[in-house]
Amino acid sequence: MTRATLLILALFALAACETAKGAGRDIEKAGQAIGKAATDVQQAL
Repeated sequence: MTRATLLILALFALAACETAKGAGRDIEKAGQAIGKAATDVQQAL
């Protein structure tokens, strides 16, 4: 019973880590897009 509980907790921890990693990638891509847009606006001025 204890092993099963520990295994389930470990799986949840791994899933949460992957979710955070994916969110980090999404935020990074959004930041890159904002930076590119800002550079385009500066060059247009």
